[in-house]
Amino acid sequence: MVLSKTASESDVSVHSTFASRYVRTSFPRFKMPENSTPKEAAYQIINDELMLDGNPRLNLASFVTTWMEPECDKLMMASINKNYVDMDEYPVTTELQNRCVNMIAHLFNAPLEESETAVGVGTVGSSEAIMLAGLAFKRRWQNRRRAEGKPCDKPNIVTGANVQVCWEKFANYFEVELKEVKLSEGYYVMDPVQAVELVDENTICVAAILGSTLNGEFEDVKLLNDLLMEKNKQTGWDTPIHVDAASGGFIAPFLYPELEWDFRLPLVKSINVSGHKYGLVYAGIGWVVWRSKEDLPEELIFHINYLGADQPTFTLNFSKGSSQVIAQYYQLIRLGFEGYRNIMENCQENAMVLKEGLVKTGRFNIVSKDNGVPLVAFSLKDNSRHNEFEISDTLKRFGWIVPAYTMPANAQHITVLRVVIREDFSRTLAERLVLDIIKVINYLDALPSSFSAKVKNTDELEVKVKNGTVVKKTDIETQREITDVWKKFVMARKAKVIC
Repeated sequence: MVLSKTASESDVSVHSTFASRYVRTSFPRFKMPENSTPKEAAYQIINDELMLDGNPRLNLASFVTTWMEPECDKLMMASINKNYVDMDEYPVTTELQNRCVNMIAHLFNAPLEESETAVGVGTVGSSEAIMLAGLAFKRRWQNRRRAEGKPCDKPNIVTGANVQVCWEKFANYFEVELKEVKLSEGYYVMDPVQAVELVDENTICVAAILGSTLNGEFEDVKLLNDLLMEKNKQTGWDTPIHVDAASGGFIAPFLYPELEWDFRLPLVKSINVSGHKYGLVYAGIGWVVWRSKEDLPEELIFHINYLGADQPTFTLNFSKGSSQVIAQYYQLIRLGFEGYRNIMENCQENAMVLKEGLVKTGRFNIVSKDNGVPLVAFSLKDNSRHNEFEISDTLKRFGWIVPAYTMPANAQHITVLRVVIREDFSRTLAERLVLDIIKVINYLDALPSSFSAKVKNTDELEVKVKNGTVVKKTDIETQREITDVWKKFVMARKAKVIC
């Protein structure tokens, strides 16, 4: 990230009074110190600063796992010095990765014969997994177009406007046009009908989201598959589907086993999932699996031998730690199908406790669905006195990190708060969060006036000029402008932080 300017002269140094029994001089903040530091002092200085971070267990913005069993922690620490890419030196670690790939492929109903091995790879996270899957689709499309004697310089991919930012990165980095299905108020996932309408001969794939970041909702992959099969039949195209199951891939098989979203659908050619989300592993580990070998072009696989035997690799990076791979294998064999199902059911039950508590306040609309990722997304019924950004900001006083954000196009005027329910978020914490939200609401109600109320009463938000006539703006227009002002206000505050 870009480094912002320092706030004061003192920011050029790091001061540590507590560690002064070891060291008396300050450390330069942005330059390496000239001399060595006692290990006790270095530890204490860093530890003191880290205390100011938020508590990961109370970070309800994140889908990422924040707790694992001590036995798994031990395995991770024992393998923290292993470089995963050294497959010849660490053959057991490579074997464990291959076992994970096959377990996940079977979980997603890959059409494998009894002795057939799955095609897939472990990645740093779903972002890398999506990049790899996108590259495979682009290369397959290019190869087919060249074989047909057709141009292959304008590939595109169809998604909903609710996709995670890594899809925008893929499109930008690898020069693929991103064609987005816009959202609408009350419908915050990709409409399969509109998605198929955007498909043309240059579409390398349609990306469906199993567990939207915005509200946890699963997109209708079955309907998308059926509509796309019909269009392929009419046009002679072969447009496939990728399922971004970063959040939902470790949920749907256990909570909704009858839901058809995976390799049971013939057009689904690849699936990614985040092991560090509901795969229950610390960041960062992701997985991408393909339907068959034919769906991963051979020319994308590199073979190296300078670390020992021939080692095939398909990654964007090279070196990475082995710990998360080993942790994923631990969770898969430790919990089994039964254990994962129990955890996901418990998360879903705790989400319902939180939802019911919020509904009882009478102050919120629930934006999330009961079926999907176990989270609760909600917005204020009346934000004329205070809005969701103020609630998010005030909740930090109680230690809670609850994000507030606006929906993508064309629902930007909708602002939402979201609480992700992870394994370590208990029913007791859910009930406590509801009580603290009520305290925040009562506190904001008692204020003489809120920032949003002041903004809403300004002339520039109340009127507009149309055909030379001054007219009152609609509620939606006013709310959109209030949201824009708040976003600028929040971002201005964040810009002052050194990052």
